[in-house]
Amino acid sequence: MAKRDDRHITHDKAYNTVAPDDFRAMIDVDRYETRSDAFDGIISATHDHFWDPYDPAYLDFTQKFDVENEYLLPPERQIELKSAVADKLDEKQKIRLVNENVRWSMSQILHGEQGALSLSASLCDILFDPGAQEYAANQAREEARHVAGFGRYVKLRWGKPYPVGEALGDLINELVLTPIVYKKLVGMQMLIEGLAMGAFAHTHAHTRDPLLKRLVQLVMTDEAFHHKFGKIWADRTVPKLTPQEHEIVEDWAASCFETLLFNLTNIRQRRVIYEQFGLDWEWVRDAVREVYSDDNRRNDTRDQGNIFNVLARTLWKAGIITDRTKHVYAAWVNIEGFATDGDFMIGDAVAAEGIEMLREINKGRRRIGQKVA
Repeated sequence: MAKRDDRHITHDKAYNTVAPDDFRAMIDVDRYETRSDAFDGIISATHDHFWDPYDPAYLDFTQKFDVENEYLLPPERQIELKSAVADKLDEKQKIRLVNENVRWSMSQILHGEQGALSLSASLCDILFDPGAQEYAANQAREEARHVAGFGRYVKLRWGKPYPVGEALGDLINELVLTPIVYKKLVGMQMLIEGLAMGAFAHTHAHTRDPLLKRLVQLVMTDEAFHHKFGKIWADRTVPKLTPQEHEIVEDWAASCFETLLFNLTNIRQRRVIYEQFGLDWEWVRDAVREVYSDDNRRNDTRDQGNIFNVLARTLWKAGIITDRTKHVYAAWVNIEGFATDGDFMIGDAVAAEGIEMLREINKGRRRIGQKVA
C-alpha cells in the first residue's frame, strides 16, 4: 500500500502519492477501490469545453494579420513608447517593437503551457488516488492542445518563438522536476495558472488580432478548471496544516511571487528584442525608469486585472498568505480589497462565454460510437 511522503504536505488521502518509480503500487488491487469523487465534477465538465486547435470550427488559422504594419496591442499600453525609446523609432519600428513584445509574451506562455503539460504528466506517475490521477491525465491532454495552439499561432505570425526567460524557465523547471506535491500544485495550479489567467484576460480585452482573441478565450475555458484543482487541494489541505507546515508553504509561495514580480517582465530578459533595433537594453531600462517609477508600477499592480494582483489574490483566497507575509504582497497589490472581492476569478466571464460557444459547436459534432444517419 502506498505511503504518504510528509514532504508533500497534503493531509488529504486524495493527494497521497507514491514514488515515481513505484509502479507496483499503482496495480495493487486495493488501490482501485480508493477513488475520491472530489474531482469528478471538473473531469466530467471536460466535454463542455472541448476544442481542437487543428479544426477550423474552433480556430481559423487562415485569418490574416499584418504584423509588419498593424499593432497587435494598442501602442499606448506599451511603456517603452512613453519614454525616450519612442524618439529613436519611426512608426513602422514602433509597430514592430510592440509586436515583438507580444511575440515575447506569447513565447513565454507557450513555454509555460509546456511546463504545465509536463507537470501534469509527472503527477500521473505519483498520484495514488485514481480520481486525482485521472484529472491530472485529463489536464495533460488539455495542456497539450494549448501547446499546439500557441505553437501554431507563434509560427504563423513570426515563424519561431523566443527562448524562455530566465525567471520563468527556472521556476517551471523546478516545478516539473520536484517530487514534492505542494510545490507542483501551489506553483503551477495557483501561481502560474493565476498569472496565465491575468495575461489571457488582458490579451483578450486588448488584442486587435481576432485569431489571438479567440485562441486565448478557448485556453481560458480550460484554465478556469485547472485552477479549481489547486483550489480543491487548498480547501482540503491548508486548514489542516501545522503552523510549521504552513510557514513552509507560505514562505515558498512568497519567494516565488517576488521572483516573478521582479523578473518576469523586466527589460534585461527582453534584451534580445532591443538588439534588433540597435538599442542597448541598459539604455532602454534607464529611459523607461525616467517615466515609470515604482509608484507607477504599484498603481498598475494594484489594478484588479493586473496579473500580479490576480496571483496574490489567488494565494490569499487559498489561505496561504497570513500576517507573516502579508507585507510582501501589500507593497505591490491591493491586498486589503481581497476580503470583499468574492470568489470570482479574473477571466471567469470570458471563460463562461467561451464554454457556451463551445457547447453550441460541440453539440452538433459526432461523438465516437455515435451512429451516422
